[in-house]
Amino acid sequence: MSRVESPLVQSAPWGKSPLEQDKLILSDIDAWLDLSTAGKTDNITDTVSYTDIYRIAKEILEGPSQNLLESVAHLIASTTLTKFPQIQSIRVKVGKPHVAVQGSIDYLGVEIIRGRKHA
Repeated sequence: MSRVESPLVQSAPWGKSPLEQDKLILSDIDAWLDLSTAGKTDNITDTVSYTDIYRIAKEILEGPSQNLLESVAHLIASTTLTKFPQIQSIRVKVGKPHVAVQGSIDYLGVEIIRGRKHA
């Protein structure tokens, strides 16, 4: 099993309160699938392009607002698994930098892992 990575930083209208909205959202996506054929053929049609995964995440982040990062992560995971049946499992990490908490942090967020049975 091999992994395709697609990180993304995007401004998005997500959040429960107006103070949380229109902030940067960080996402990091790993998709696991068999890349052995692509490694042998050097043909893009034998893999899932990380740019296609990136576009899915970008469209969701630019789409209708959600209150929870959990919802964002779920949408990215389920849409990607639905569009690419060759992906066996996916990890989606979504976070917000610059969260109003006391202390120094890089970001706060959620991480989900989904496989075919969760799609």
